[in-house]
Amino acid sequence: MLQNKNAVIYGAGGSLGGAVAKALANAGARVFLTGRNTGPVQKVADEIIVAGGRAVVAQVDAFNETAIRDHLEKMVQQAGTVDISFNATASKVVQNIPLTSMSVEDFITPVTLMTQTRFLTAIAAGKIMMQQRSGVILSLTATPGGIGYPYTGGFALACTAIETLAQNLGSELGVYGVRVVNIRSGGSPDSKVFRDAIEQLPQEMEPVLAKMKADTMIKKMPLMQDIANVAAFLCSDLATGITGVTVDVTCGTTAALNYRVKAANDDRSGKVLAS
Repeated sequence: MLQNKNAVIYGAGGSLGGAVAKALANAGARVFLTGRNTGPVQKVADEIIVAGGRAVVAQVDAFNETAIRDHLEKMVQQAGTVDISFNATASKVVQNIPLTSMSVEDFITPVTLMTQTRFLTAIAAGKIMMQQRSGVILSLTATPGGIGYPYTGGFALACTAIETLAQNLGSELGVYGVRVVNIRSGGSPDSKVFRDAIEQLPQEMEPVLAKMKADTMIKKMPLMQDIANVAAFLCSDLATGITGVTVDVTCGTTAALNYRVKAANDDRSGKVLAS
């Protein structure tokens, strides 16, 4: 789907950034992988190359406007175009405490940092794509962007701001043939943050994961590959009519909290019982 496309990915060493990088490469894109620390990024690149894909690694601070611009200029010189930009950069987030107990610094930090890096990378790519008259700018948020979610602190506001950025930037760049789309994901149990938590606190995490699954419509949480597959589709010509929106991949959590609905085990009528 992405043959002859060039994609830049920020935060490619993270679990979701790496998953999306692999999906884009598997779909034919040449991926330019970046991160502050090139160690994890190089590991992702090596896996892509072993699988027959094309990957280039560079150290880029996605919070540094000059570094972002210089890297994109080198990318254009090397590849000719910037067809896809995806920012999966992580930022410090304080959660699991009430807003009434949170400091201003802990509340505002994720809002500032998460929106700053996504604005910088999107605008830098957007300027090049405007001249090309084509391109896709992709971002990623999470469940709190679409539903009231207690104890998520400033992270919820950051998600909402990023989704609004995609909407507004899409409305401005559409006339140049540039699409801007955000993916809203649910928690992925195979992502690093969940794997680490499960390994460190297996008994505590079991009911947490059960509750998160129960909240979804289809009683499962989206895996990283689910999100990566959607990313590859949205970046392809199969999605040319999709822009300025957030595509929800939360397994239905933000549309309705379905923890009360359970499939009947022994009811032969086909009815669904509510607990």
